[in-house]
Amino acid sequence: MAKCKTAVVKYRAQGARHGAETLIVGAIGLIVIMLVNLLRPGTITIVEIFLLSACLGAIMIGFFKTQEPYYSLLLTAKQLTYQHKYGGWQLSHNNFKHSGVPKIVAGFEVIELNAIGIKVNDMDEFLAALAPRIAGKLLIEQRNLFMQLVKVHCKSGDCPSEWLVEDNHYHSQQGGSYSGLIAMFANRCKHLKLLTGYDLLLPASVLDKNIWGMSSDLNNWKRNPCEFITSQQ
Repeated sequence: MAKCKTAVVKYRAQGARHGAETLIVGAIGLIVIMLVNLLRPGTITIVEIFLLSACLGAIMIGFFKTQEPYYSLLLTAKQLTYQHKYGGWQLSHNNFKHSGVPKIVAGFEVIELNAIGIKVNDMDEFLAALAPRIAGKLLIEQRNLFMQLVKVHCKSGDCPSEWLVEDNHYHSQQGGSYSGLIAMFANRCKHLKLLTGYDLLLPASVLDKNIWGMSSDLNNWKRNPCEFITSQQ
């Protein structure tokens, strides 16, 4: 039991993988091309220009990858932590209800998001610990996922205007009052819950395994955190 309380299960993000390798390969390629052109007479060729552009692109991609946290998700016996380069959020074990893959059915069309949905027991507890900076970044990064749901739903009827632009004021059912980015994020969560039954999203890009496998892990963690964490060590 003591080992369970201190153990951590860590998950890497797909987008953060091979960042250093990509950066190094791009840099070496750039150096080689520059040396070849310095030692060889004549003008640079079209092929060399193409290779130079590819190396610069690899350097940029590698650099951005290295800015991502090494681990995106951490699971302990007491909480789930999501780490982002602009911050993160925490969800206690008691506040985690269940997870699944969000989907929406509109007529004969069914759309399944490439993400994991998380149902929260108490959004006020979650929002109280959420920083405005990460709330704003998630609003931007996850808008495309949310708009996929909105477009399918709106084909079968009118599309509420508040789904397109989140209000910067929010009042929870428990009486909590929020403004600014936190309120906008809370309204996005409310609309997401209305469409899918889930409050939060974890895009597939922040996971190092498929969304169904990760959803299963989270639900197993919910049922018995110590047993799950011990099995992953």
